[in-house]
Amino acid sequence: MNTVVEKTDTKLVVTVGSRVDTNNAPELEKVVFDNIEGVEHLILDLKNLEYISSSGLRVILKAQKKMNTQGSMVIKNVCQDIMEIFDMTGFSEIMSIE
Repeated sequence: MNTVVEKTDTKLVVTVGSRVDTNNAPELEKVVFDNIEGVEHLILDLKNLEYISSSGLRVILKAQKKMNTQGSMVIKNVCQDIMEIFDMTGFSEIMSIE
């Protein structure tokens, strides 16, 4: 998985690679949670994401729960296939998606 992290004082932008599955979801979780301390605004940029498994969805949900206690989270640049998964799972109702 090719993940890019950009962090400023209170903002964290994580651009996620092309696939998040059982094999690399722990890597995404580590990237997010190693950098989330003190962050008030988390942006997950999914412009490169083509596939996400339930393991990847769990990481996103865990990040959302954490950000509910310390700020906000936005998911950006979601392709149609991933948006369909978010709609089917109810994520589109509980997440801020732009």
